[in-house]
Amino acid sequence: MSNTVTSNMVAPLSYQALSAKVPQDHLSFTTLNDLEPLSGILGQERAVEAIQFGVAMQRPGYNIFAMGDSGTGRSSYVLSYLKSEAKRRCAPNEWAYVNNFTESHRPKAIEFAPGMASEFEKEIRTVIDGLMATFPAAFENPTYQQQKSVIDRAFNDQYEAAINKVERVSGKIGVAMFRDASSVSFAPMKEGKALEENEFAALSDEERDAFQEGVSTLEGLLNEELLGLPQWKRATYDQIRQLNLDTVKEALDPLMAGLFEKYQENADITAHLTELREDLDKTIIDQMADEKASENRDETGRRQFYEELYLPNIATTHDANGGQPVVYEPHPTYRNLFGQVEHSSDQGMLVTNYRLIRSGSLHAANGGYLILDAEKLLTDHYLWEALKRALKSKTIKIEHPYADMGLMNTMTLSPQDLPLQVKVVLIGARDIYYLLQDADPDFQEMFRVLVDFDDTLKRTKEAELSFARLMKDRVDKEEYANVTRDGVAALIEYSSRLAEHQREMAAKIGDVFELLGEADFVRQMAKEHEITAEHIARALKAKKHRTGRVSEKIIEEIIEGTVLLESDGYAVGKINGLTVMQIGDSSFGAPARISTTVYPGGKGIIDIERESNLGQNIHSKGVLILSGYLGDKYAQRFPLDISASIAMEQSYGYIDGDSASTAELCCLLSALIQVPLRQDLAITGSLNQYGEIQAIGGVNEKIEGFFNVCHARGLTGTQGVIIPKSNAVNLMLNDDIVTAVEAGQFHVYAVSTADEALHLLTGIEPGQLNEEGDYPEGSLSARVIERLEEISKLGEEEEDDEEEDDTEGSKEEKGPSKKA
Repeated sequence: MSNTVTSNMVAPLSYQALSAKVPQDHLSFTTLNDLEPLSGILGQERAVEAIQFGVAMQRPGYNIFAMGDSGTGRSSYVLSYLKSEAKRRCAPNEWAYVNNFTESHRPKAIEFAPGMASEFEKEIRTVIDGLMATFPAAFENPTYQQQKSVIDRAFNDQYEAAINKVERVSGKIGVAMFRDASSVSFAPMKEGKALEENEFAALSDEERDAFQEGVSTLEGLLNEELLGLPQWKRATYDQIRQLNLDTVKEALDPLMAGLFEKYQENADITAHLTELREDLDKTIIDQMADEKASENRDETGRRQFYEELYLPNIATTHDANGGQPVVYEPHPTYRNLFGQVEHSSDQGMLVTNYRLIRSGSLHAANGGYLILDAEKLLTDHYLWEALKRALKSKTIKIEHPYADMGLMNTMTLSPQDLPLQVKVVLIGARDIYYLLQDADPDFQEMFRVLVDFDDTLKRTKEAELSFARLMKDRVDKEEYANVTRDGVAALIEYSSRLAEHQREMAAKIGDVFELLGEADFVRQMAKEHEITAEHIARALKAKKHRTGRVSEKIIEEIIEGTVLLESDGYAVGKINGLTVMQIGDSSFGAPARISTTVYPGGKGIIDIERESNLGQNIHSKGVLILSGYLGDKYAQRFPLDISASIAMEQSYGYIDGDSASTAELCCLLSALIQVPLRQDLAITGSLNQYGEIQAIGGVNEKIEGFFNVCHARGLTGTQGVIIPKSNAVNLMLNDDIVTAVEAGQFHVYAVSTADEALHLLTGIEPGQLNEEGDYPEGSLSARVIERLEEISKLGEEEEDDEEEDDTEGSKEEKGPSKKA
């Protein structure tokens, strides 16, 4: 069959229409060294306006969700913008945890002006230094020792006076008295000499009885004389304690006076200093006046002891001139966000104190901004709920996250809650945002500001120049080599390829930065001084080769005949469809044969992919649309009574998308009227019920996939692809295809209707309806109608035959009954 192009057949696109090169006048520089760098984000006016509003709005609930794809610069821009805004604002107050001397398990929190928490800590360290220098030296001072000796001597004098009185009486009655540090004892005495046991036993009964009577008298006298001993000891203890208190007061007052004077206007700090001062009296007296405790604790141990009691535990600290804090938490866990109470081991037991309280990101960001990755945050439902509670209650509460579930049995602390004033910025993908909108009623109330980063940017002259300046900023930061104008143009064209649009650039600038870095590596290997378009092209080719094993294997199988696909000639009921395969971060075109069989019957169009559970929903929808189109266009005068099977040949995985529906229609009609289709053309496009061809995705990869097969077999000059006309603006084909099209070796056709596609594939005019509602005789549409009408009549004849058979059968059944 001839494939001569008639006058009204769709003409192929020119090679200029297959890609959007950067016009010469759009980049008026020689290299990037001629430009000033652009620090910030490219385009994104909507997002910029939204984040400005979100930062300026200080009412509750106006937290921010920055939505967009990774690599669009959303995180870096949000961070840089918040930092620039935060610098203009006053730094928030600081917080420190201190010991609660009455309830040690409930540490208190004290608020300080910016920079003053560290100052207060230094001052307490100075007090501790003073304690170390003053004690125990104050108790070793001669004046203290002399006063203590006076008190001890007074007690001793009373005690000695009582004992001496008893001793004098004992001498008179012939009883020896012995005393040591803790006891008094009596022994018989004769002729001024104490008797031994054997000597005492040798005495007469009268002498022994006299001795016992004397001892009883002395014991009674001793008890009488020492009756006031407890009062003497208590009085001595009180006198020594008062001496110790006076000594401590005399030493501490100069150390603490400056602090009380400095913080007299701050009630919280003054109250804490008062409690600290009272505890110092007790601690120093108990620890320093106790000689055993002093001996068991060296200087380092004593310092650590004081620090664990009195040093503040600073939760947040800010530079007074540093503005509000901006904190990005890369690993949001409960501990990292809310802080925790740590424990230490003491002789096998877990113990803790207020000094082991560890603050989290919420503490650090309090009074400023906290940036979180939404996806990471939502991996822990408890964490998300805890964050919402904190924002609602405006407090930071440190607790064990699973204590309520009975998973934490260790005794721990309950630090005082801190007031929270923070603006949270969540950064996440669109699906996460919409999921939270649907599933969490609190989300809308708490995150009212949406910062939506566009996927693409308009490619204007100004935008291209801004793109170049952004590349300059990247080159400077990464210390890459200078980039020429044609190199920048190649990067812009690559960005448009990523955006799949000739008048747009991809907002995912991270991929462009990645290519720029790889191009600089190629330049280094070539030992050249500047990055040019050639280096960009070689970097792209190298990346394609690294990730192209599967695509190259598919082409090899097609060339070898393992996968059946023709790129020349004609065939009935067979057509080349265009598909895209996605593996990891790479996608490539993979042409595939679609086949169709048609036969009389009423089963309709059978989608083999769907029947085998390989066809996904959108693909099945595309096949179902074919019935609507066929009935509307060809079966207005008779029923659509056919059976047809459609399959994607040698496909063993899931298939989705409706981009094959136009190819399936053309293949179906070819099988219906036995008209062969060109095999040197491949086609893609989504069909609606009125025969209009709609845009599809991945058009560049699809075209390149079929071109690679044709190029590997040898270009004939007639090969090409058919795409939707609405996809023409999405063409950003590689230079190999553009060159082949320019040389007339390959063609790209853009069609808007199924009739135009059929005309190209069959060479037969589809035909237009005349005034009587008929298609011209011999036209493609007329032949389709004729064939469908034939099949419909066959079906009617079969129904008539079945009715006649049923009638005869009924008569035969009634005959015998009558005879009966």
